[in-house]
Amino acid sequence: MLKKASKEADKVITEALKKTKMDLNVSETSTIISISSGTAEVSGLSKVKMNELLTFKNNVIGMVQTLSADKVGIVFLTNADTLKAGDQAKRTHRVLDVPVGEALLGRVINPLGQPLDNKGPLATTETLPVEREAAPIMHRAPVDTPLQTGLKAIDSFTPIGRGQRELILGDRQTGKTAIALDTMINQKDTGVISIYCSIGQRASNTARVIADLEKYGVMNNTIVVVASGDDEAGMQYIAPYAATSIGEWFMARGKDVLIVYDDLTAHARAYRQMSLLLRTPPGREAFPGDIFYIHSRLLERSTHLRPEFGGGSLTALPIVSTEAGNISAYIPTNIISITDGQIYLSTSLFQKGILPAIDTGRSVSRVGGDAQLPAYRSLVGPLKLFFSQFEELESFAKFGTQLDTETVQRLNRGRAIRAVMEQVQYHPMPAAQQVAIFLATNSGLLDGVAEDKFTLAQEIIAKTLAQQFPQLVKAVEEERKKLTPEEQQRLINAFKKALEKGKVFKIE
Repeated sequence: MLKKASKEADKVITEALKKTKMDLNVSETSTIISISSGTAEVSGLSKVKMNELLTFKNNVIGMVQTLSADKVGIVFLTNADTLKAGDQAKRTHRVLDVPVGEALLGRVINPLGQPLDNKGPLATTETLPVEREAAPIMHRAPVDTPLQTGLKAIDSFTPIGRGQRELILGDRQTGKTAIALDTMINQKDTGVISIYCSIGQRASNTARVIADLEKYGVMNNTIVVVASGDDEAGMQYIAPYAATSIGEWFMARGKDVLIVYDDLTAHARAYRQMSLLLRTPPGREAFPGDIFYIHSRLLERSTHLRPEFGGGSLTALPIVSTEAGNISAYIPTNIISITDGQIYLSTSLFQKGILPAIDTGRSVSRVGGDAQLPAYRSLVGPLKLFFSQFEELESFAKFGTQLDTETVQRLNRGRAIRAVMEQVQYHPMPAAQQVAIFLATNSGLLDGVAEDKFTLAQEIIAKTLAQQFPQLVKAVEEERKKLTPEEQQRLINAFKKALEKGKVFKIE
């Protein structure tokens, strides 16, 4: 009898709790306590989740950013000028997510997944949360495949592997976005999916990037996520996380993805604005103390997965702006410590017209060398060592000291290396052509080329390679073979004849 009564009592209590829980979800309301500059404090949401979306009147959308006992901090994702203290908010019971899938290829969207390209709605119903945990260490595979940028100065001296995080940093107007754009263009026929995430940029700059992607035929394999400088700080804050979730969907299905964050300096400023308005305690240099954490949890999501977990990769190229070349500032230092290397662009090289303006002394790749094509390795090592010595020797030679024959030869070789590393924008170079040019440089073939004939000399080498050695092109790029000494000598002999015929050498 007692057991039966106990069971009936438990049943009544359980039903009452279910009813109470349901009633709470229906009746839970909230009121804006205060509102200012894209943020607000809201009361009455005792069961709200972190990153949950809230809706306000006039279709304004906000996201929960901070939680406390009696109120929550909200960042608005859309314009909230029509709201005021006392207005109510409604829970959506939905954590912020973004649409994913093949339908996004070729589209321009905002971080909420809303189209910005006037091509109609997205034909996908699948979504992923914007904030996701990075893949566990045991799910990750070594970086073993190169991501060719098509830029000789990068593929040789600071190579990038698929699944790597390589920082691009430098002052304003030094060509950071140009490097990322050329890298995306070079993925046209590689099967790599590109995602360009514009954070806090001018709309005209983003439109120019999109126009270039369309002009060079890579937009069909690219997704552009835009949070412009005119958008709310909250929208700029979520943009890189949304773009990463889109990339992770492809990565989990065995695809290789390249994602460009342009740029994380603007992202840090947006987060600082949000944090100070929500009274988050600031860290040194007036930035919130957890600025390192927001970037580390973003960039840790880039990796190369083991085959049993999808086998895809997500390669990150975050961009950071420096001031007066100060790479030891707060934000650059933080991101340098998170990434696997950096490509530093020098203002002085840019002003001299040496493009891309990559400072090889301050640029490094901590992972990509392991994934570099074998044909590069035997050629690039001597080139890099020689070039670093040349820069010091060139500074000494400026004093006008009389130089011996060996020093003059070293200077000529160094100038040839520097000229070879220069490259115009929108013209990425295939790997086999780069290897051929490095071989010619290493062997001294280009030491006597006239200064105004280096471009012509490289064109002659590329043409000779394609016409006379098509099998070596396949061996270098597809079969990833290293050139034998006999093959190298055959190439050198052919290039020498072609260069002499092309009349590119100085006339003594």
